[in-house]
Amino acid sequence: MPRPSSSLTALRRSVSDAAARLAPYTVRTPTERCDALSRLGGGDVRLKHEAFQRTGSFKFRGALNKILTLSSRERREGVVAASTGNHGIAVAEALRVAGGEGTVVVPRGAAREKVARIRERGVEVRVHGDDCVEAEAFARTLSEESGRPFVSPYNDLDVIAGQGTVGVELAEDVPGVDAVFVAVGGGGLIAGTAAWLTRGRRRPRIVGAQPRRSDVMRRSLAADRIVDVPSGETLSDATAGGIEAGSVTFDLCRRLVDEIVPVTEREIERAMRFLLEEEQVVVEGAAAVAVAAYRKTRRLHAGKRVAIVLCGRNVAKEVVRRVLVG
Repeated sequence: MPRPSSSLTALRRSVSDAAARLAPYTVRTPTERCDALSRLGGGDVRLKHEAFQRTGSFKFRGALNKILTLSSRERREGVVAASTGNHGIAVAEALRVAGGEGTVVVPRGAAREKVARIRERGVEVRVHGDDCVEAEAFARTLSEESGRPFVSPYNDLDVIAGQGTVGVELAEDVPGVDAVFVAVGGGGLIAGTAAWLTRGRRRPRIVGAQPRRSDVMRRSLAADRIVDVPSGETLSDATAGGIEAGSVTFDLCRRLVDEIVPVTEREIERAMRFLLEEEQVVVEGAAAVAVAAYRKTRRLHAGKRVAIVLCGRNVAKEVVRRVLVG
């Protein structure tokens, strides 16, 4: 088994390789100063607009990196994935770009708009389970029985390396950043981003954000083991659900993430409305979670340079209407 330091070095090398591999296909998303949040917190706050990525989410980076590491035969014979929506859309788009077939398993209750976007890209959609853990377990069974590769939403080092290219861009766009806020579900985005941003001696504070109704990673880190706890309904459906047993993201988060801030549904809704009113940006609940966490802890970052990753924009119309009404 490799030593932790050597495995982290290998991941950082994989992130660098992914940045070169993905460059012809992905959008180099903008990082812009948010004057409203900067005034509110008394610092310099930048927003990383992953909502402008292809498929409307950072997930395309990881899915495409994984698909591109497969052989043409593997892509042709097909892959299997599990998703509440964004990862499935990303896998379907990656297969369209790289050429290949696939099956995406979604849990019951997955957002209708997201499921429709998976189907319209030509992959098979199968519905199974009440949350992402059950959907993943079923998808892995399909993968094993058919011999097709499984494309995990987070528990895969190639996927994590692809997500880590967000960190590559942040390091270039916000040199000397003091703190980075990232929404956390399974932990792939924050693990990859943190792996790259913590390379030097002067490392930023890595702050995760989760809805209090589904804060499995936060509870797992507190317990020093992956815990199985129920998740409630949340505006941040893209981060909802449990963590797969043995996930590589757990150890990476334990080593790289400084804290995870839980936020309420009301705080998520206010953050979504704040971005609509102040930045004219529509984001999904998962992106607003990171903004809500900054707003909640802003006094701790007064005078600091802060980056917040807005991870996606795939939100249902009725949710936007409800947020606007307040």
